[in-house]
Amino acid sequence: MTGRLKAPTGRYGGKTAAERQAERRRRFLDAALQLFGDVPGYRATTVAALSEAAGLSTRQFYEEFRTLEDVLAALHLEVNDWATAAVLAAVADADQLPLAERVAAIFRAYAANVTSDPRRVRITFVEIIGVSARMEEQRLARRAHWVELVCAEAERAVRRGEASPRDFRLAATGFIGSVNGLLHDWNAGWVDATLEEVVEELVRQLLGILRPPGRGAVRG
Repeated sequence: MTGRLKAPTGRYGGKTAAERQAERRRRFLDAALQLFGDVPGYRATTVAALSEAAGLSTRQFYEEFRTLEDVLAALHLEVNDWATAAVLAAVADADQLPLAERVAAIFRAYAANVTSDPRRVRITFVEIIGVSARMEEQRLARRAHWVELVCAEAERAVRRGEASPRDFRLAATGFIGSVNGLLHDWNAGWVDATLEEVVEELVRQLLGILRPPGRGAVRG
């Protein structure tokens, strides 16, 4: 299948063609969250199985997507967007808190969103790995997005006199790698710790980036 089939136009059942298309796409993504994020996983799912789970036909699948990888790509971005929205809301809500409390609130918002559904954890940290060069590029782009958010918060702490000025990019990249690795291993059952303990450890690492040893007393 080299391209998507042309979707129908016009109003049917009280809904426009665009509304019907959006509804079908949503059903495919919801079904993908279940199949990719649980059993059988992305690699063992077929177009026919996904279409059946969505209650739609394979013809309708090809009206919305070219391949299953397109579905995984869309779902991976969506899960990341949900987490980003949670983080940005926490940044705004915690704006007046001291540094340690602010960092904890922001990271807890991220962790709570991602781990609220084990399927989101699997999509974010497991299923996306090793699929293709295209998906690896997307994964790294989203990682860069999270690095930028950490750097932005670090620079804000510097402007407030809460952190020492420096280039935070390398440390932020290492921190995001720790987040990905630790949450992946926790979800896989390889880490003998509660989620709360995992979050506390990652918060300590993030504060260590902002307040390295020898910095001296800071506000917050």
